[in-house]
Amino acid sequence: QVQLVESGGGSVQAGGSLRLSCAASGYTYMSYCLGWFRQAPGKEREGVAAIYPRGAGTYYADSVKVRFTVSQDNAKNTLWLQMNNLKPEDTAMYYCAARRDYSGSWCNPSIVDYTYWGQGTQVTVSV
Repeated sequence: QVQLVESGGGSVQAGGSLRLSCAASGYTYMSYCLGWFRQAPGKEREGVAAIYPRGAGTYYADSVKVRFTVSQDNAKNTLWLQMNNLKPEDTAMYYCAARRDYSGSWCNPSIVDYTYWGQGTQVTVSV
């Protein structure tokens, strides 16, 4: 069973940075997509970033390209989301998620749903 635990959320001013962490267990980086999603009150959940199996590629939503970076430490079973130049519109609950897909063909979080989810960590960006 895949288990995911996020940490690193908090409150920052616009222009600031945060790094989210996701401690993962019960999976292998060889055959799982790992992604970050977010959901703001009253809005639909959005796939923000993902890293493909074996680190073969990454995905970023247009709204976060250049500002956010997704990475993983396979030895520590940890997924990271480095968020720079944060904007008030980045305010949301952020979730780490995983999806089994050896081929990496179905990792895009904007078009596929993920199977396993963490409990979320809140990010609040003030003006």
